[in-house]
Amino acid sequence: MAGYRLRKHADYQLVYGASRKRRSASMSWFLAPQAVASTPRVGLTAGKVLGKSHERNRIKRRMREVLRKHVDQLPAGCDLILHPQRIVMTMEFTKLEAEVVRILEQANAERVRTSTTRTSALAKAGAAR
Repeated sequence: MAGYRLRKHADYQLVYGASRKRRSASMSWFLAPQAVASTPRVGLTAGKVLGKSHERNRIKRRMREVLRKHVDQLPAGCDLILHPQRIVMTMEFTKLEAEVVRILEQANAERVRTSTTRTSALAKAGAAR
């Protein structure tokens, strides 16, 4: 999982700037294509609004464990940021896992949709020349 993490503040800012906020039942998420396609990366944020440090750390540990199990489903060539809500700390692990898998499926579908749109736009631009 270590090679799949967003680490730098600038990387987070690039993702925020290149994407729009999406919501699920217990978290919001951002998906942005990478400038140079490489291994997919994921970032987790847990702000002070979620609770004290031990609560935020527990939320991040739970999220990292779910992502570790499903790292193969991360959308290729994209960066993903997950913003969990406080409910993640108390919800059943299987429900949390199901929701993250649903988000990963949506992210993969969107990646395919945007890459086909981008490919067709490039093809049209090439045909116009």
